[in-house]
Amino acid sequence: MDPELINKLLAEKDNVRNPHLKIKICVSGAAETSHCGEGALDMALELGREIARQGAVIVTGATTGFPLWAAKGAKEEGGFSLGLSPAQTEKEHVESWGLPLDYMDFIVYTGQAFAGRDILLTRTSDAVILGCGRIGTIHEFTVAYEDNKPLGILRGPWMTDEVIKMIMDNGYRPNEKVVFEEDPKILVAKMIELVRKDKEALASD
Repeated sequence: MDPELINKLLAEKDNVRNPHLKIKICVSGAAETSHCGEGALDMALELGREIARQGAVIVTGATTGFPLWAAKGAKEEGGFSLGLSPAQTEKEHVESWGLPLDYMDFIVYTGQAFAGRDILLTRTSDAVILGCGRIGTIHEFTVAYEDNKPLGILRGPWMTDEVIKMIMDNGYRPNEKVVFEEDPKILVAKMIELVRKDKEALASD
């Protein structure tokens, strides 16, 4: 049989077998956003919308603030929203941690508190986009960086992007999968492109 025809049939078979494997993009950011600057939540909203528009699944820490608004934007566009909670149960999530259930299609109750949840959150995702954040966001960045995940740094009226740049400049380890961008549409597209390159490399192996 013609090798080109074999490759075509194999590609079609994979498309039938794996239509559910959508790209998962984590949105990391501050749960408390008073320091984030004017328009920060509008940017989060648009980021979530773009993730859904471009056919990806949004993954967040099932929390308030920047991630919540990104999840809201994704749901407004008909996207699928996955949350990873630090709590053990829905009751604990709401009553003990004071976290919302809004704009989530599915919540995984990790029982790992914030630090453990952060690792599961980034490793569940194919790429991570960071907006305005605090120490938890920086933690998620360093875990994803160490794991060589595609990382998108959304520039905005906050200092998080500059802090991340400083960490990278002084970390003595280069990473070609980190993208700084102020336009959510362009940033999401670049993350999807990087993820697809990773998947193609994995398939070729």
